Amino acid sequence: MNMQMIIKINYEWGYAMSKEVVSYMLSGMDNMKSLQVQLILQCAPFLKGIKIACILNITEENSRELYEILEGTGIKLKILTRNHGKCLVFLYRHDSFSRYLKRTDVREFLGSYGYEDVEPEKMLERLSKRVCQYSDGEICFPHEIGAFLDYPIDDVKCFIEKDGKDSLFSGYWKVYNNPGRAKLIFWAYDKAKTSAVNEYLVGKSIRDIACIAA
Repeated sequence: MNMQMIIKINYEWGYAMSKEVVSYMLSGMDNMKSLQVQLILQCAPFLKGIKIACILNITEENSRELYEILEGTGIKLKILTRNHGKCLVFLYRHDSFSRYLKRTDVREFLGSYGYEDVEPEKMLERLSKRVCQYSDGEICFPHEIGAFLDYPIDDVKCFIEKDGKDSLFSGYWKVYNNPGRAKLIFWAYDKAKTSAVNEYLVGKSIRDIACIAA
């Protein structure tokens, strides 16, 4: 069975991407291609424009290559922290992310954590500072990052209040409210991942796969 057929079965029957499929995709790849696959598997909904932002945990060497991979896509990146040769990288599109941050519920929630400016770069500077403080053992993990990643604000609030416990179910995030909505979003994210994988397998670049939008 070839790779395209495996992906087609996964898509039609709604199966999650198996470890075997992921291993097959990564086998024998050079560093640049492995980074592209990681980007697709972890950020497909963002690449396809149905998610506001995403994060990647990559090596510092790969952070340099990531700039090259994303050239011409309109996607910006912010390195939130560097630690032991690893980088936590935040990916976003400036205009759509800026509009999202100005949403009343998002602005009010993040404002309660001291994010007073709505300009993306300044907001990400504060998030980066808090992630670095966590890495240095100064504060608890800044779970408000869920709002930056386009998780429903009510679910982010409940996750923080309940310390990550007692969720209805989990997928791309832990769901506490409106499970029907969450399942639809999870389905859309899975579909985006399958679409992006299929496009990559037939030779498209990340620039071809990514939705070029503001």
